[in-house]
Amino acid sequence: MSSPSAASAPSAASVLFVCVHNAGRSQMAAAFLTRLGGTRVQVRSAGSAPADTVNPAVVEALAEVGIDISAETPKVLTTEAVQDSDVVITMGCGDACPYFPGKRYLDWQLKDPAGQGVAAVRPIRDEIERRIRGLLAELGIEPAA
Repeated sequence: MSSPSAASAPSAASVLFVCVHNAGRSQMAAAFLTRLGGTRVQVRSAGSAPADTVNPAVVEALAEVGIDISAETPKVLTTEAVQDSDVVITMGCGDACPYFPGKRYLDWQLKDPAGQGVAAVRPIRDEIERRIRGLLAELGIEPAA
């Protein structure tokens, strides 16, 4: 545990969100978990085939609830990111997500916001927030206000 991120919160749970493009669902989930979990959770997101940019409708939908992800960029899924995470939540990455024994894997079936306008993204955003709050409860972490 000599990594700098582990030193700042050694007892924090570590969660990785994975979808294909890391431009929509996984970005929203990471943003909500970062906001609601604070320093008690280490948050990562990645894609098996990352897009060039985050979906603009996703950026707009999160801005509506006070979360700014305009500076985020899609990241490639690495074996290390999976190994360094306690919980791996997949959102449609299928077989591209590496499997390691001892990790907790969840698969969240959510509509893909790709190519959708902000009106179609809002219900996906709200469902992701609901699931994030449930995940925090499972981890025994009180959501930040």
